[in-house]
Amino acid sequence: MFETKPWLKFYGKVPATIDYPRVTMYEALMETVRRIPEEVAYLFFDYTATYAQFAQQIDRCANALAALGLKKGDRITISMPTTPQGIICFYAVNRLGAVASMIHPLSTAKEIAFYLNVSKSRVAMTLEMFYEKFAEVKNETPLKTIILAQIPDFLPAMAQEGWDKPHTDPDVVFWRDLMGKEYPRAPSVDMDPDDMAVILYSGGTTGTPKGIMLSNYNFISEGLQVAHWGGMIEGSSVLAIMPIFHGFGLGVCVNAAFMGGGKSILVPIFTPETVADLIRDRKPSFIVGVPTLFEALCQNPVFQQADLSCLEAAFSGADSLPRPIKEQFEETVRRQGGKVKLLEGYGLTEAVTAIMATPMNEYREGSIGVPFPDMLAKIVLQGTTKEAAIGGEGELCIHGPAVMLGYLDHPEETASTLRTHEDGRIWLHTGDIASMDTDGFFYFKLRLKRMIKSSGMNVYPAQVEAVLYQHEDVKDACVIGVPDKAQVERVKAFVVLKDAGKASPEMATALIKYCQKNLIKWSCPREIEFRDILPCTRVGKIAYSVLEQEEKERLRACGEYAGE
Repeated sequence: MFETKPWLKFYGKVPATIDYPRVTMYEALMETVRRIPEEVAYLFFDYTATYAQFAQQIDRCANALAALGLKKGDRITISMPTTPQGIICFYAVNRLGAVASMIHPLSTAKEIAFYLNVSKSRVAMTLEMFYEKFAEVKNETPLKTIILAQIPDFLPAMAQEGWDKPHTDPDVVFWRDLMGKEYPRAPSVDMDPDDMAVILYSGGTTGTPKGIMLSNYNFISEGLQVAHWGGMIEGSSVLAIMPIFHGFGLGVCVNAAFMGGGKSILVPIFTPETVADLIRDRKPSFIVGVPTLFEALCQNPVFQQADLSCLEAAFSGADSLPRPIKEQFEETVRRQGGKVKLLEGYGLTEAVTAIMATPMNEYREGSIGVPFPDMLAKIVLQGTTKEAAIGGEGELCIHGPAVMLGYLDHPEETASTLRTHEDGRIWLHTGDIASMDTDGFFYFKLRLKRMIKSSGMNVYPAQVEAVLYQHEDVKDACVIGVPDKAQVERVKAFVVLKDAGKASPEMATALIKYCQKNLIKWSCPREIEFRDILPCTRVGKIAYSVLEQEEKERLRACGEYAGE
């Protein structure tokens, strides 16, 4: 049924297929540089770089990294917010044929050690304020060199002449020093488009993060698909609100913009005030974000008074879009001179990020849209490769050039996720339950994998539980997501103590603080409830679904739960 591609009639001016260049990301970007060298590539506060300047920065950084010993096949961890240093380094690494392992700059020391070891990174780049965490784990990992950047590096008004280096660690190199010297030109490398170029991270059913291996071709194809779908072309601009360690931010807000020749407006830290000011002052063509971002904007007085006629499209992803948020955003846009709808899409890191979205000219209530050019999607009966009937629920599977190479050092999980079907194609089993209507529009239902979505970020209960179990007073633990107006879901832990007499508000606070030392902030429980015993299945597993249902019933009784 997918062979007929019924959704093609809704493409409008979007091509059904795209000619993807068989080059590296660096080479694809350089083609944009050759085409429009004087157009603006990115903005960062008051700093502006044209494509020609961007190319010079990338080449200078590549030369410097090569002088540090980085070469083809090596891995480097980039732990940066959305800043010029982060994106310059990302493409410079690609120029050398090396692999960029992208992680959150707020990762804990323990998480950093895990990522460095998994990726085998000998070099890491982060902000100076996060130096201590990398230094703490350096001797437990392959890490040899730490590149430290500072926000004022690209803000001359904030920079001070004769600045004092805050560290004397011989393994530290500061970005200003790195980029302030001349180095021999880095040698050319023969990197295949299908070679691994990027490692992004996702959790699994075990809760342990897995490295997702993505190629040049994955990023180029997904970037061009997004650029064609949304119209990211010369003269357009996108707010890069989503972080670059996230496929959404790196794939859509940065790489797709550069593939199409648009301008990326870099936002290192999201606040409603910052984004509202940028929309008012920079007048972007596109806003891409999670539902909570759009909800926060609608509450902001600057956004409510801004001229929104500049907006050409607004896309929401990473979480299901609540109807009230959509309506509130669209009403605000309409009142302020705009015409765009807030459109929903679907994606996953195993395919870089977004791989389908609502067409610009066709809205279906509750739909996540139709696949992008050259991406195929279908619904199969759970546990099989047999297609479900139209309208029937099953596992969503996708096929196309954006699909990952596999999981790093996890061949068994790769084999279970990337499966060859009867048609001879390799299909990515997403682990998500969905349905498809007669026109080929898809409808997301639920996640097969146990996962919590908090403010657009993935939280893996098993990972949080593993930390709680390490506490000396914890006997049993179960973590669930609780519906939350602000965060979509908040993390709640049910805990059985070894000594029930210790249950108290003080103990709950102590456990939350314990999690905060070992987990990134949105993974930490916001609430802990003590129980004498946790419900179990017939085979003895903790029945988290029972706790989820109990929580929903409690919220309904309190009038705080509005349903799915």
